[in-house]
This record gives sequence, structure tokens and C-alpha cells, in this order.
Amino acid sequence: MHDFVAIGDTVIDAFIRLKNAEITGTPDHADYKICLPFAEKIPYEDVTVIPAVGNAANAAVAAARLGLRSALVSNVGDDQNGRDCLAALLADKVDADFIKVNKGVKTNYHYVLWYPPDRTILIKHEKHDYDMPNVGEPKWLYFSSVAETAYPFHEFVADYLGTHSMTKFAFQPGKNEISLGKDKLARLYKRADIFFCNVEEAEKILGIDTLGIEELLKRIHELGPKVVVITDGPTGAYAYDGEKVTFKDPYPDPKPPLDRTGAGDAFAATTVAAMALGKDLDTAMSWAMINSMSVVQQIGAQKGLLTREEIEGLSS
Repeated sequence: MHDFVAIGDTVIDAFIRLKNAEITGTPDHADYKICLPFAEKIPYEDVTVIPAVGNAANAAVAAARLGLRSALVSNVGDDQNGRDCLAALLADKVDADFIKVNKGVKTNYHYVLWYPPDRTILIKHEKHDYDMPNVGEPKWLYFSSVAETAYPFHEFVADYLGTHSMTKFAFQPGKNEISLGKDKLARLYKRADIFFCNVEEAEKILGIDTLGIEELLKRIHELGPKVVVITDGPTGAYAYDGEKVTFKDPYPDPKPPLDRTGAGDAFAATTVAAMALGKDLDTAMSWAMINSMSVVQQIGAQKGLLTREEIEGLSS
């Protein structure tokens, strides 16, 4: 039996480190843009290619590094990129038996325009054939981002959860899940033992952008999750269990972040993994802050993910 099964798309990220770019607008607003000269040859610093990433893949690797029996439900193409993804996951001791190899379809490949420490990602999710394999009854099921063409796969996941009451469920919706709307995914919200998003995502889910953090927590909680966790970037994270709001400060960065890719995934996955290891929510969020700090010190979403021993050493 697995401790942790993550469900979601996996991709290859090609980090293109830009030498020069113009940033305009205000952070976290629609006018915040990266600008490059049009119809020009633009020099770049270097390219770093990282296989087997994406919300769910990052979560599966985080759980495996913490010592859990971890698996990933995902899709790859029958190509070299797909084989590279499978090899990377197996190297991190993630069970790849539930990953479907799709004949005649490419593996998802994203281009990351990296202007440290932030990034703009050019994404394309291939049209894979989604189905819900028999994953048994793991301790935790963790569902995150799949392609916009994947629905009604979300209903298959909800059907599984409806017949496996002993499996706890963590829901971290991706961009496409948020676009589907809270009503269409009501079964997943109601079944969630713990739910994760950031402030901007919470506002999009609720269709409101004028609420304070505590009201956002309570409104999301009304959708059904037992515990709601909302992250607020470098400010910290908040959790609400229906009775009280808990705040967790970030773990201090030893030096300025190199790349913020995967910080949210590290936080959510580590919280769930720590709970699977028997930790309470407060301790789990403390571990999560440490792992997020470590991830942003490296390129990509997985290189900085820590082992249990490393996290315990930093938390003592």
C-alpha cells in the first residue's frame, strides 16, 4: 500500500535564463509583464532542462524524499522526453507503475523564461488519454493540475474518493481546475481533507478580489474542505480548520531566492507528507516552510527538496 499517491500532469521544463528584459507594471496585477524586443535576435545566458516536474510530480518527489512510499498517476508520450521523465521519477524512488505511456503523443514540454528570481512559463499540455487506474487505498491521495481537455477525469477521481473513505484527500487545484469553476468541481472541494491555494487563486475561485485573508479562508472552507491553507508568498501562510486561523511565518532565506518555481508545490506537498508521517498541522506547516525555502535556492522545483533528516535538522 502506498502512503502518498499524486495525480496530475508531468512535464519537462526548459529554463531559458534571459540576459536582459524589461519588467513593467505592478506585481500581482494584470499589467505586470516581461517585455522583449519584437523581431530581434535576443541573447540568453543558458538553458537548463529538467524532466518530470509539474505540481503532482513535484509533490510525489517531495513525499518520496521524506521517506513515504510515493507514486504518481500521470501521462507521458512514447518519446525520449517521456523516457527521461520516467527515469527521473524512478531515480527519486517514485513508483511509476500508474504513469500511462501514450502512443503517438508527445510528452508535455514547457519553456520557462527565467529572469531571476521570477519566471514566465510558456505551457502546452498535450491531449493525453486520461483514466483513473486502480491505485488501491493509499493513506493520502493528492490531486493537482491536469490539462484543460482532461475533464471529466476529475469526476473519475471523485468517484474513486467516494468509494475509498479511508483515503485522505489533498486538493491543490491548478490553473485549469480553477478555470473549471468551484461548482463543476464541487465534489472534490467537499471531499478534501486539506486544500491549498495562494491568495490570488482564492480570489479567482471565489470570484471576489476585495476580501481579507481570513474571509478568503472561511469562504473556501464553506465549499467543503476540512482544512484550508492559503499561502501569501514571502509573507507566510494561513490555515483554517473551521474554528481557528493559524499563521506560519516563512523560514528565513539563507540568501536571496534563485528561482521561485515550485515553492508552492513544496509547501503543499510537504505539509501533506508530514501529516502522513503523523505530524500535527502546525509542525507540518513548519516543515513545509523549510522545504519551500530550500527549493527557491535551486533551479527548478525539485533539486532543493529535502529529506526528513535534513528538515528535522533545520527545525531543531
